[in-house]
Amino acid sequence: MSSPTKPFINRIAIVFDFDETLVPDSFAVLLEYLGLDVEPFKQESVRQRVEDGWQKVPAKFYALIEESQKRSDGGGDKITRSDFVEVGKTIELFPGVSEMFDLLRNCAKDIVPDIEIEFYLITAGFAQIARSTSIAHNFKAIWGSEFHYGKNDEVKFLKRIMTHTEKTRYLYHLSKGIDIENDKDLVFLYQNIPPEKLHVPLSQTIYIGDGTSDIPCFAVLNEYNGIAIGLYEDETSQTWEYRDKVKTDQQLSNIAPPDYRQGSELMRSLVLAVESICQKIALHRLGIGD
Repeated sequence: MSSPTKPFINRIAIVFDFDETLVPDSFAVLLEYLGLDVEPFKQESVRQRVEDGWQKVPAKFYALIEESQKRSDGGGDKITRSDFVEVGKTIELFPGVSEMFDLLRNCAKDIVPDIEIEFYLITAGFAQIARSTSIAHNFKAIWGSEFHYGKNDEVKFLKRIMTHTEKTRYLYHLSKGIDIENDKDLVFLYQNIPPEKLHVPLSQTIYIGDGTSDIPCFAVLNEYNGIAIGLYEDETSQTWEYRDKVKTDQQLSNIAPPDYRQGSELMRSLVLAVESICQKIALHRLGIGD
């Protein structure tokens, strides 16, 4: 057998957003769990701050910190880490999500038996909720916005913010195999390294997301010939509200409703995406890849 014409990595990365991609809006679910009126709270505590120039993520976090302090001042219980954990444990997954991971693993192994499929989650939302779900063990890494917790685990301050463009940095993290965030790793992050030293090429990466926070990731994957899939909520209209905002260099391979059941449009798209990358890997192994 001839040697490959170019180096290949026997690995595929499948990256998901969280809110409105794998689960409903977790912020709304959290507010309901805390006994708050969702829309009035969003309007008065979040949207008004955004209109005053706040970024949306810190506006959400500060609103919850303020609510926690208000409860404490009134003799009630503060908002704590356990609230996020409980929401993560009980939040409803979109149809088929739990079975989707093994389905895609098996699909890949049918073509390349020793292929490695790695799942990642990058969210502008609450990482603690995502880490507490029943599917968390499937992900090699979960990156998102996070609280710093104070005495008795009450919410205290914004510890980490995941902005729209920050999401793309984590695509490079997973591509280069960076696990620990420190100054040395950040320098390494922006260095060009030989393709054979990549953990997983972005050309072998699939990204699934639903909104504007995902558009920068769509652009990165288009640049590196990866695969981007957008999700829309209204299955009857078959439209994506952000379509007009997506430029040519951010185009999607497909858009579909968040239904991960076998045979759904989304799963057909994901299976085809995995199969296409596996076929390229198989060709490279034979030494005839382009």
